[in-house]
Amino acid sequence: MNDTTGSSRSFDQLAAEVSPRLLQFLQQMVCDRHLAEDLLQETLLRVARGLPAFRGTSSCRTWVFSIATRVVADHFRKPETRAGIVEVEDSDVVPDEGPDVDERVVIDEMNSCVRGVIDSLPPDHRAALVLHDLQEMTAAETAAACGCSLATAKIRIHRARKRLQQAMARECTFYYDRQNTLRCDRR
Repeated sequence: MNDTTGSSRSFDQLAAEVSPRLLQFLQQMVCDRHLAEDLLQETLLRVARGLPAFRGTSSCRTWVFSIATRVVADHFRKPETRAGIVEVEDSDVVPDEGPDVDERVVIDEMNSCVRGVIDSLPPDHRAALVLHDLQEMTAAETAAACGCSLATAKIRIHRARKRLQQAMARECTFYYDRQNTLRCDRR
């Protein structure tokens, strides 16, 4: 993503550039594609309103992800939003025949197990983990997107990884099947 200031780029250009990664991030945060699409629209509305005032003190990417992080936080603050584990379905995947189907099932089972554990993390830790480890932002970019100091972002990432590791050990059973493929079952 180009890091020019908001005044030298159009909203349409910026939205086209960031929307795929934003949608992926939002889906990872809320585990619901339709809700993620709604949150993406809310994020883009806030970006459009704020773009003329964007001063360029951070990269456009960091600024946009900080807005998305606040949109997710606002969503989780709503009383009607209840925390829980949502099964993730990948409706875009059309099953094929052959060995790839078995491999896809194993990957889906593992992803579902890991996703459930990630979903159990507190929202601020989950955001830091998803931004840093899954969206591949630097710790500084993660801090800016989360609206916290670099030290706080690093602590959140560390604690999220530690909680994830502990929860995986506590909540998941890992084993190798007959084909020597690593599998995971939720306990």
